[in-house]
Amino acid sequence: MKKTKINTDSPEDELLPEYEFDYSKAKRNPYYKKNVTFIEIDKEIADVFKTSENVNKVLKAIVKSIPKSSVATL
Repeated sequence: MKKTKINTDSPEDELLPEYEFDYSKAKRNPYYKKNVTFIEIDKEIADVFKTSENVNKVLKAIVKSIPKSSVATL
């Protein structure tokens, strides 16, 4: 196979006008939430807990049952 040199200076590499983004018309993502962390869980766990609220309830109960000195070492 013959390698060809890519010319980055050609006008073909410029963005077409339809791809230029007008930031003055941009809107904030309505689904954005500040300070949200996503954690991947196993399929078996997801099958038991159908909502994030259920998972959080169980995790909060576990955290309350652990002595505070042990939580700092986790």
